[in-house]
Amino acid sequence: MTLSIRNQLPGTVTEVHTGEVMATVKVRLNGGQDLMAAITLEAVEQLGLAPGTPVRALVKSTEISLATSTIDGLSIRNRLPGAIVHLTHGGAMACVKISVADGELTAVITKDAAEDLGLFVGSDVIALIKSTEVALATA
Repeated sequence: MTLSIRNQLPGTVTEVHTGEVMATVKVRLNGGQDLMAAITLEAVEQLGLAPGTPVRALVKSTEISLATSTIDGLSIRNRLPGAIVHLTHGGAMACVKISVADGELTAVITKDAAEDLGLFVGSDVIALIKSTEVALATA
C-alpha cells in the first residue's frame, strides 16, 4: 500500500497500556527516540500490538508543530529534536523538512509561523506531535 502520508517512522512497540476504549502505545523509533500513540483498543487488537511488534508510526505533515526551544508545561508528549534541512515558503504555507535521528520529518506550517519563528535551513527545531495524531501500521 502506498500512502500520501510523508512521515512514516519505523520502530518497535515497547509498551501497550489499555483502557476501556483507547490505548497508549509506546514505540521506540529506529533512531532511538520514543514516540507515544493514542489509538483505539480495537486497533491494538486488530494489529496484534504487543511489546516487540515492529510498526511504522504515521503522522500527517499538517499535524506536526514546531518549536525553536524547549517548552515546559505542554501536554504534547512527542518531542523530536532535529535540524531543518529544507525550507520552502509558499503564498500561505511553508514546508519544512527536518533531519531527526535516523530519518526525516516533513512539517507544513503557515508561512507567518515560519517567519515569526525565524526558521532557516540549518536551524534547530523540536517537532511536536500529539499522541492522538500518531497512527500505527504493521508490515
